Amino acid sequence: MDTDVIILGGGLVGATLALALDAHGLTSIVIDPADPAVMLAPGFDGRASAIASASGRMLDAIGIGAVLAGHGCAIRHIRVSDGLEPGKLDFRPDAGDGALGTMYENKRLRTALFEAASAAKHVDLRMQTRAVDVVRGPAGVTATLDSGATVTAPLLIAAEGRNSPTREAAGIAVARWQYDHAAIVGAFHHEYPHEDIAYEIFYPSGPFALLPLPDDEIGHRSAIVWSVKGEDGPAMMKLGDRAFLAEASKRMGGFLGELTAPSPRASYPLGFHHAARVTAERLVLVGDAAHGIHPIAGQGLNLGLRDVATLAEVLVEGKRLGLDLGDPALLERYQRWRGLDTFMVAAATDTLTRLFGIPGKTASAVRRFGIGAVDKVPPLKNRFMAEARGETGTLPKLLQGLLV
Repeated sequence: MDTDVIILGGGLVGATLALALDAHGLTSIVIDPADPAVMLAPGFDGRASAIASASGRMLDAIGIGAVLAGHGCAIRHIRVSDGLEPGKLDFRPDAGDGALGTMYENKRLRTALFEAASAAKHVDLRMQTRAVDVVRGPAGVTATLDSGATVTAPLLIAAEGRNSPTREAAGIAVARWQYDHAAIVGAFHHEYPHEDIAYEIFYPSGPFALLPLPDDEIGHRSAIVWSVKGEDGPAMMKLGDRAFLAEASKRMGGFLGELTAPSPRASYPLGFHHAARVTAERLVLVGDAAHGIHPIAGQGLNLGLRDVATLAEVLVEGKRLGLDLGDPALLERYQRWRGLDTFMVAAATDTLTRLFGIPGKTASAVRRFGIGAVDKVPPLKNRFMAEARGETGTLPKLLQGLLV
């Protein structure tokens, strides 16, 4: 075999997986059609991601945390409210518990992972390359690339995103639906400091999330994920900067002062999908190829990083024992471990989306009741805190930062 695993997709999840395996001596060939010059351009991806503290420990364990040091903003407090109505729910860790997570701009994450994967001893990163034919069989996996090269491995890993052609070719059923909403994402500067607080403000048209970013040479910054009705998305994208900032300021009630210097913004349709299985013959799905959820809880990328930690632990242990890395019993361990966790988080997120995003006369009352109920039940509030940190369930050792 040419390599231990073939990874289709070198994005945030695929590159992290390659580096996690590299840290333990497992080899990978990563195949991705993207052009690095485009993918790493400053304006390529204006999104930002909340990296839960458990995921952050995994990035520390594989050496990426040190590269990102000083480029993120800790989330030390989460405030949830029903519009600008009185009453709120505060998630604030106890003294000594540390931050709930850290906000990083996706372009910063992408650059750090790409540079690390390019330099990694056991990672063969092949950008601007496609697999034109993939054959999975009892003896292994053979992929023919558009360069004419042929590569082989005992296991194929699909990290191609939500429209994974490999998942479709494998005939894996997917439950999916659209929310008829779009997320407007971007960032802007504001007059007053955010004090490391993330805000989730619920409106009948959808949640408005304000996420803290590090200050820059201009001043204080935050990222936004603004959920709007699908029919309103194009109009929001056409607004000039001044009008867009004025609309954002209305949603915020002006509590961060004047808004200025917005970044380019982008719009993404919001939907849900969940694969019935995350394994098939000599195949594993990770990240958005396996599941996609509403950004209401900020757990999308963290679910993918939990996939990485689990799969890395399964494969490292399999290699140590001299097992075939495509052995069905080995892959079933990953299926069992990830199947329940991803389903539970996806189901909870979908429930929150439907509960807090409903329109109508009773919407505000329902949201306030939900916020009040959580605030008055400490175990429930603690559960939400654990979810925010990515610390629910039985975690793989790598996610705990113990495999070094």
